[in-house]
Amino acid sequence: MVRFFSSKRWPGGVTVTRFFLAAWLVLGHVLIPKASAQELFQEAADFSPELLEKVYTRGLQFLIRTQRPDGSWPDSPYGAEPAVVALSIVSMLAHGDDPNHGPYAESIKRGIEYILKQRNPATGYIGRTMYNHGFSTLALAETYGAIQDSRLGPALEQAVRLIIQSQAKNPLGAWRYSPESTDADTTVSGAQLVALFAARNAGIAVPEDAIQKGIRFFIRCQTPEGGFGYTSAAGPNGTRTAIGCLVMALAKDKKSPAFDAAFKYVQRAPQDASYQHYYLYYAAQAYFQASPKLWKDWNRKNIQSLAASQSSDGVWEGQFGATFSTAGSLLSLALNYRYLPIYER
Repeated sequence: MVRFFSSKRWPGGVTVTRFFLAAWLVLGHVLIPKASAQELFQEAADFSPELLEKVYTRGLQFLIRTQRPDGSWPDSPYGAEPAVVALSIVSMLAHGDDPNHGPYAESIKRGIEYILKQRNPATGYIGRTMYNHGFSTLALAETYGAIQDSRLGPALEQAVRLIIQSQAKNPLGAWRYSPESTDADTTVSGAQLVALFAARNAGIAVPEDAIQKGIRFFIRCQTPEGGFGYTSAAGPNGTRTAIGCLVMALAKDKKSPAFDAAFKYVQRAPQDASYQHYYLYYAAQAYFQASPKLWKDWNRKNIQSLAASQSSDGVWEGQFGATFSTAGSLLSLALNYRYLPIYER
């Protein structure tokens, strides 16, 4: 199978999608040439591309320096979780270097090997929770068509099939911790929906009904204030509401009252310090999808904040370990490169 985007190939097999040109024409971005990575999309006088590149590459260097030979990371217990490995891989892909021969190719290959070894060959289930499965499916979708590995297509199709089958058995039409769960929450469900959108972008068949059932679960969890709760319409916070904004945007539902109310809530909600880097990962995408103007301001502040909080060895520390915090931080910056199809507006 192939991606359904019109595309061309760089040497080494990297797929470069034409939505970059469309984004440039529509949004008026200035392309900044770079030596090794995908061109940087910078709006004039918005921020220093040199600072962004310094921060991003320093974070990537931390990841490749600390990765274990088996493809996982050493920080316990999260560095060995397939979800963390997956997000670390995606942060490397998002920089735009050739994933088959570029500076991060070996790390990406080791990470893919690790994820594939964590999957159940009979069911396609990756890891021990649907968090792991969802983010790992996202990584498979983003590497499929870009990495020269014949195993990726079948693994991705099987992973998507498990997500669809799990939803079909769930009375709420969504997902929680295991494929057999009969309850659901917005964080696990958000990971599955983003994975399904990425798989669809990669050319894998994803039923529209599965998307719409998942969106309906989110709407059930939306509170009168516009935010999203965890398992019901209660106790909203900024992180879960950013997840809700993203999945509605990817479902092309940005003109709905529900989306408008959710994004307004994201703008006024305080950042959850306990889940800072998880929040940044989703909030960056929510702002990017909702408003080019507001994302521009949010992005500038985020670059400055992350530059100031990054340690000299490239790491950001957080509740879920250095690897997750660093990968999440990098992915909140990755929209500046516009390389991955899931970051299409």
